[in-house]
Amino acid sequence: MAAAQVDAHLLGEVEKYIKENRVMIFSKSRCPYCDKVKKLLKSLGVDFYALELDVIEGGNNLQQAMGRKAGRTSVPQVFIEGQHIGGCDDTMEAHNSGKLKALLKL
Repeated sequence: MAAAQVDAHLLGEVEKYIKENRVMIFSKSRCPYCDKVKKLLKSLGVDFYALELDVIEGGNNLQQAMGRKAGRTSVPQVFIEGQHIGGCDDTMEAHNSGKLKALLKL
């Protein structure tokens, strides 16, 4: 497969995860910022799907594709109903401002 086809395939996978999960987190299992976001969402009673990029095969390539979608490759990256919220600081800021609860319809 050519590089462009691989990129398109991976970007399609990223899009599929975002579309299929109301709250999608691109995460790493040992990342304290990812843990902080997951703990916040759990405390709010929110179901989410966290894709642990460091424990799946091809996670590094998926992270690069997610970066093309999100505009940055750092984790966590949070999407709610297809909308990119951002990383840990962005999610915490949205929570503190009340925007997160509105997006989650809580």
